[in-house]
Amino acid sequence: MKFVHIADMHFDSPFVNLSNKEMLGDIRRLDQRKIFKKVITYIKENDIPFLFISGDLYEHKYIKYSTIQYIDNLFQEIPNTQIYISPGNHDPYLKNSYYEQFKWSKNVHIFNSKLEKVSTQDADIYGYGFNDFYCNDCGIEKLEIENPGKLNIAVIHGDLNSSNTEEKQYNPISTKILKDKGFDYVAMGHIHKPTYKDEPNQRIVYPGSTISQGFDELGEHGMIVGEVTKNNIHLELIPLDEKAFVEKQMDVTDILSREELIEKINQENYPETEFIKIILTGFRHFEIDIYKIYQFIESNQIIKIKDKTKPYYDLEKIKNDSTLKGMFAKEILEKLQNPVLSEEEKEILEKSIEIAFEALQ
Repeated sequence: MKFVHIADMHFDSPFVNLSNKEMLGDIRRLDQRKIFKKVITYIKENDIPFLFISGDLYEHKYIKYSTIQYIDNLFQEIPNTQIYISPGNHDPYLKNSYYEQFKWSKNVHIFNSKLEKVSTQDADIYGYGFNDFYCNDCGIEKLEIENPGKLNIAVIHGDLNSSNTEEKQYNPISTKILKDKGFDYVAMGHIHKPTYKDEPNQRIVYPGSTISQGFDELGEHGMIVGEVTKNNIHLELIPLDEKAFVEKQMDVTDILSREELIEKINQENYPETEFIKIILTGFRHFEIDIYKIYQFIESNQIIKIKDKTKPYYDLEKIKNDSTLKGMFAKEILEKLQNPVLSEEEKEILEKSIEIAFEALQ
């Protein structure tokens, strides 16, 4: 049985983290359309009989009717593909949602808050959808697979092995329970990082977000293309997002002024397919005002600048002063020269220098 599995498209997302860059949110929303069309084109060209969409297809608070119409028009282009959608915490099955109010293509099945089984010639497909923005239990622990000899698929939006209170609000599910149930494939959604080859013959899979939402989602994003039988499973992540969020570090230790820093940033050539976050590191010799630096950045690819620098202090020189600063610098230098000092302890000492010297100004 062949299938495509996607999740967390987040159509019409406001892309809040990108809003400080003019038009970038609009660009990424257009990218969402292009990428989704790629999914449909692949299915059409490869005669894929099943498409699993594991939640957060769109943003309930921001989705436009025209976008829903666009999605459904594409669904109509693959009438021989059975589409199963499990609404998530961003697109719950509410009374006023498009899942309830819109007349979807005949090949689309949308799960609701009652755990349901749909029987097809190829497989029994189980699914559940959020009916609110939070969910504490979908009831899968009580489920018994009716036809163990048949292929059994689950389409679920939720958080595997939730460990904290916040995660437990998004349909917490135990990996062990899912494995014990005997599903041949579990199409998960909610986690934006793909997890499909963490173990041999893996059958519980997050495809990750289909399009990257920002700098907390580095790496490849796309769709899982799979083929499953009772004995074997083959999975492949096909990248779809042509643009990548990339972090680059820049050491400022040898840079002596803001003008010099701006020049160095503007001298770099960044590919148009990358959105760049520059992380400033090292020891600074001048005050860094990120907002002033932004005004002189020439590249449209630079989306964010993060200051992780530390102030530069010449401790060897300061330790000779007959002041509290001098005494403190001497003591810190002795501690920093300890060969068994861990990196964490070193960071604490360096931070204490900054705090102490500011207090002694």
